[in-house]
Amino acid sequence: MHATPLADFVKEKGQAGAAKSLGVTQGAISKALRVGRYILVTCKKDGTCEAKELRPFPSQATPKKSAA
Repeated sequence: MHATPLADFVKEKGQAGAAKSLGVTQGAISKALRVGRYILVTCKKDGTCEAKELRPFPSQATPKKSAA
């Protein structure tokens, strides 16, 4: 199994094809590409594909405490 960045997977399959392979909408693929999410796609020998997102931990900035 080889992990491929989502953008490369989409170049190969197109947005609609990538969406169908991953079980999501074409709009979800479009948005993920537009906002620059780092998603790796792995396709298994049986033809099924799965995607995993890599992102920093913690993924959301923690609110700064005000000095009061």
